[in-house]
Amino acid sequence: MKNKTVLVIGDTHEPFCHKQYLPFCKRIEKAFKCDTTVHIGDLVDNHAISYHEHDPDGWSPESEMRHADKRIALWFKAFPQVKLCFGNHDRLPDRKGKTVGLPRRCFRSFRDMWNLPKSWETEFAYTIGNVKYTHGTGYSGDLAHLKAAHDNRMSCVIGHLHSVCGIDYSANEEDCIFGMSVGCGIDRRSYAFEYGRDHKKKPILACGVVEYTDHGVNARVIPMELR
Repeated sequence: MKNKTVLVIGDTHEPFCHKQYLPFCKRIEKAFKCDTTVHIGDLVDNHAISYHEHDPDGWSPESEMRHADKRIALWFKAFPQVKLCFGNHDRLPDRKGKTVGLPRRCFRSFRDMWNLPKSWETEFAYTIGNVKYTHGTGYSGDLAHLKAAHDNRMSCVIGHLHSVCGIDYSANEEDCIFGMSVGCGIDRRSYAFEYGRDHKKKPILACGVVEYTDHGVNARVIPMELR
């Protein structure tokens, strides 16, 4: 595969995404002339139904969904065609249903719940050329992206780890592969991320670009300038 450029949008966790992240992603899409867009997962946060502690003074589940609806509608308009990877936060309603023993027929699909455009695809992972794109659920640590590449036996792009952003390579006598963590787009000052207030490592706002050329695959991460 050649002459293809993929924009990789990090975790947005709407409605708790940084308000400058969407226009930043659009600028990168234009600057690199991207023709394919992958959202690496956690489109929405679902803070109000999280298994972790959530703010009792925050929005109710219904209120949070209404706010998320407004925010993701902006993404639908800005990026008409997207390959969306399911993230662990995206799947919280299904996981909660299983916790209380409700069968799948009791729930709407993710697509229907969030009114996804038909041009937005949804899968757990996508393979484009010789690179796999997946959320990264289950991985942790500074080299999680490289571990994902090793596990998949191919170059791999992940999100999930808000404070990890970068690219690392691994080579043997046969080939050279890379793992990339694309950072995220969250607003760490929102109440949904209060748990990270005392963490030494903070979220890295960034997106990724993967270029397929005659000379191979060129991967890069672009941090967002904070103003």
